[in-house]
Amino acid sequence: MPRDQLFDRVDTPEDLKRLRRDELPQLAAEMRKVILDTVTVTGGHLGSGMGVVELTIALHYVFDLARDRLVFDVGHQVYPHKLLTGRKQRFHTLRQRDGLSGFTNRFESDFDVYTMGHAGTAVSAALGIAAGDRARGVDRHVIALVGDAAMGAGVAFEALNHAGSRDDLRALIILNDNSWSIAKTVGALSRYLDRVRSAPVYSQAKKRVHELLQAIPLIGKELDERVDHAVDHVRKLVVPGQIFEELGLGYYGPIDGHDVGECIDYLERVKDLPGPVLLHVRTKKGHGVPGSEERYDRAHAASPQKKPTPPVEQKTEPCVVLPAEQRVLKRNAKAWTKWFAEAVERLAETDPRVVALTAAMPDGTGLMDFAKRYPDRFYDTGIAEQHCVAFASGLATAGLRPIAALYSTFLQRAYDQVFQEVAIQNLPVVFAMDRGGIVGEDGCTHNGLFDIAYLRTLPNLALCAPKDGPELEAMLAFALHHDGPVGVRYARGGAPGPGDLPGVDPSLGAPLELGRMEILRKGTDGAILAYGHMVQTALDAAETCAKQGVQLEVVNARWVKPLDAEGIVALCDRHDRVVTLEDHALMGGFGSAVLEMLAQREPVRARVRPLGVPDQFLEHGDRGTLLRELGLDAHGVAQYFLSSTTVRPAAARV
Repeated sequence: MPRDQLFDRVDTPEDLKRLRRDELPQLAAEMRKVILDTVTVTGGHLGSGMGVVELTIALHYVFDLARDRLVFDVGHQVYPHKLLTGRKQRFHTLRQRDGLSGFTNRFESDFDVYTMGHAGTAVSAALGIAAGDRARGVDRHVIALVGDAAMGAGVAFEALNHAGSRDDLRALIILNDNSWSIAKTVGALSRYLDRVRSAPVYSQAKKRVHELLQAIPLIGKELDERVDHAVDHVRKLVVPGQIFEELGLGYYGPIDGHDVGECIDYLERVKDLPGPVLLHVRTKKGHGVPGSEERYDRAHAASPQKKPTPPVEQKTEPCVVLPAEQRVLKRNAKAWTKWFAEAVERLAETDPRVVALTAAMPDGTGLMDFAKRYPDRFYDTGIAEQHCVAFASGLATAGLRPIAALYSTFLQRAYDQVFQEVAIQNLPVVFAMDRGGIVGEDGCTHNGLFDIAYLRTLPNLALCAPKDGPELEAMLAFALHHDGPVGVRYARGGAPGPGDLPGVDPSLGAPLELGRMEILRKGTDGAILAYGHMVQTALDAAETCAKQGVQLEVVNARWVKPLDAEGIVALCDRHDRVVTLEDHALMGGFGSAVLEMLAQREPVRARVRPLGVPDQFLEHGDRGTLLRELGLDAHGVAQYFLSSTTVRPAAARV
C-alpha cells in the first residue's frame, strides 16, 4: 500500500511545521520528484535546487520566513522554496509566459526578498537588511544562502570583509558548498574548501564528544553547550586556514546538507548567536537527478520540451556627434561636493530614515562631517562599489532612505548591482554621482563621461542634474521622497550659488517637478537646452551672443529621464535651431535621448544639434582646457550661433 503523500498536505511553511521531524526525509524525496518531473518539461535550473531540498526544508522549519529574511545567491536555488511558499499549484508554469519566475522574484511572493538572478551579492544585501533592521529597532533573523561559486565573486569577499568588522549585526551566512557553479568551481577558495572537506577528523571527533556529553543525565546538555566553544579550538589543529574566522566571522561546520535533522540542529544552534555567523553546509549539486554524477555540469539545467516565445527586440535610434564647455567661477565658489555634503546633513536632521554610504571615499564625496555627526547612519564599505550599492539596496529594503555617494566613473564598477539590486527591485536608493563630466587631471580613468548612457536604459531609474547648488539640495530632497531610485549628477569644482547665474530672470523659474524642464532666459534667435552644470555655460554663451545682437532662449533640462517631452517639442517648434548641451559622451547621452524622443514625434521646426564629448577617451588636462579644446566652453557654444546667424539691426528686431 503506497505511503501517504506528505507533500499533498504542505502548501505553506505553517503546514510544514506541523510535520514530525522523522517525516521530513520523505517530504524531501517527494519534493525532488516534483522538481525533476516539472523542470524536465518546462526547462530551468535543475541541479542547484535539487541540491538544497533538505536545507530549504530545514530553513523553513526553524525560521519564520514570512518575517525573517532569506536572500538567495544565486536565485536558481529557489525551486524547493517556491514549493513550500504557496506556489506549488502554479509550479508547472515555471519559466512560462505569465508563469512563475525561474529565480526569486520579490513581485511574485512576499517570501522572496529580492528578484535575484546573478551571483555574489546576497551577503551584501543581507548585511544591508540587518543594518537597516538594527537602525530601526526591528528584531528578526536575516539569512543569506550562498553557493560556494558565488562566494568566490569579488563582491562576496567585499561583503565578508565588511561583515567581519560589524559584530553588532546579526546575520547568518550559509555557504552551500557543492564544489560546482555551472561547471566545476575553480579558484583558491575552492581549493581551501577541498581541504576543509578532506579533514573529517574534526567533524567526527566533535560529533562523538557531543554524543557523550548529551548522554550524561541532567547536566549533559548544559555541559555540551559550554564545551562546544572549547572543542571548536581543536578544529584549528586539524583544519587548515580557517579563512572565515580570520575574517572575523563565527564559523560552524561543515555539516551534511542532505541530513535534514542535522541541518535543523545546527540552524537552531546558530540562529540566535550574536554577530555575523557562517554555517558551512556540504551538498551535492544535482542530488537525486539520474546520471548527474557523470554530467560535466551536475545537471545544472534542463532543456524544455517546448520552446518559449522569443522576446520582441527593442530598437533604438542611433545618436549624433560633436563639441561644448563651462565658464570658470570665482575661485572661492563653494564646491558641488560641499553643497551636497551640507544638503545631506540638513536633510538627515528632519528625516531619520536618511543614511549615507560611500566606497572608501568619505573625504572625496564630502561625507566626513556627516560620518562624525551621524556615525550610526554612515557606512564606508571600502573599495567595494558593488557591495556598496547592493548594501544600499538592503538598507532600502529595510525601510531606510540610503544616499550612495560615488564618483560617476566608480559607479560603473557597480553597474550590475544598480541593475539588479536596485532598478529591478524599484528600491528608493539615491545615487549621488560626484565628478560627473570632465574631471581633468586624473585622466581618462576618472572622467565621468558615461553615466547617462549606462543608466538611462534601466527602467524605474530617474536621472537628474542641477544647474546650481540650491537646486542640488532640492533634487536630493525630491529623490528622498520619490518612490523609486534616482540618480543625481553633479560636477567637480565650484558650483553656482544664488545670484551666480548670469542673466537669469527669477520670474521664469519653475518649481522642481519630475520630468519638467525650466526656462531661464527668453530669446527668439535660437535655443540652448542644457543639462546640469552646463546650464551655466549656456547662459554665458547667451550673454556673449546678446552682445552681438543674437537673443537665445536658455532652458534648464533638469531631467534626462524622464524627459520633458512636451516642453522640448514646444521649444523645437519655437526655433529654427536648438542645441543640446552636456558634459558627457554624445553616444547615449542627453542629446541622444532628446533625438530619440523627437524621432518618435511629428517633425519639429528646429534643426537640433547635440553638443557634447565625442567618441574618445580624454587624457590629462585641466577641465577648462579640455572643454575649450572640445568647443564646449561658452565661446565655442556661442560661435555655433554667431557663425551661422545674420545679425539684424536692433531696430529691425521685434
